Amino acid sequence: MTLKNHFRVMFAAGCLLSTAAVIGQEQDRTYVEARGNVRPVPLPPGGPPPRMSDGHVDLSGVWFAGPTGRANAWSVVPDEPVKQDPIPFRPEALAKIKAMTRTQLQLGNAQVTCQPLGVPGMWTTNPYPHQIVMTPTVFVHLIESNNNWRTVRIGRPHKPKDEQEPLFMGDTAARWEGDTFVMETISLDERTWIQGNGWYHSDEVRVTERLRRPNRNYLEYQYTVEDPQVLTKPWTSPWRTYSLSATNEDLTENFCTNNENVEQLLKLNQIESGK
Repeated sequence: MTLKNHFRVMFAAGCLLSTAAVIGQEQDRTYVEARGNVRPVPLPPGGPPPRMSDGHVDLSGVWFAGPTGRANAWSVVPDEPVKQDPIPFRPEALAKIKAMTRTQLQLGNAQVTCQPLGVPGMWTTNPYPHQIVMTPTVFVHLIESNNNWRTVRIGRPHKPKDEQEPLFMGDTAARWEGDTFVMETISLDERTWIQGNGWYHSDEVRVTERLRRPNRNYLEYQYTVEDPQVLTKPWTSPWRTYSLSATNEDLTENFCTNNENVEQLLKLNQIESGK
């Protein structure tokens, strides 16, 4: 499967899942998960990771979620549930999230409204491949989803408080801790979500991301969220695994423009809210 076709496959798989869900609802609300006919083959480790001229691990490459180095939309193997600690939401924050209707969840989803995904949204709400371009002084993160991009200067501190402004990608300071690349982001625009499940954040949020490349073919990602207005304590995600493109693919242009479903969702939201 080429990268140019992988989203079409994922979209088709999504349609199958939606259709199966509708059928399931008509049959005593049981759900059927549609799967494909491809059995995934994980990539071997591939030897030690490459290193840059300064000796640090080079994270550069095109990366797919999962272990196969390609899109897995047609996999016959169900996705393993992610084991993670419960998210310690403050009671009022949890109540707000639980009160969101399915329509409101869609309207808050950057993938639906064509908004930038933010941090850590470029990782947590993105089904597309990632491309990292890295030098000893600059980290560049590109994704197909609406062609979002992010550039971080390594070793540069946060801007002074009086120069900070809310940005979709925030203000990031990056450093190395051994072979782990660490990015701390503050000053995030409150329109972004931490995850696509309605997990909003306040203007006090701090997101600490960690990237490591234990071998040539694998990349691992983890993030920690600190937000005293939404969480009772910091929360750290499990490590997510990504694999190097097995076919040396390039990212494909993919812009989200004028999603007509947004107007329909806005009208539905007005009806649901009684306005």
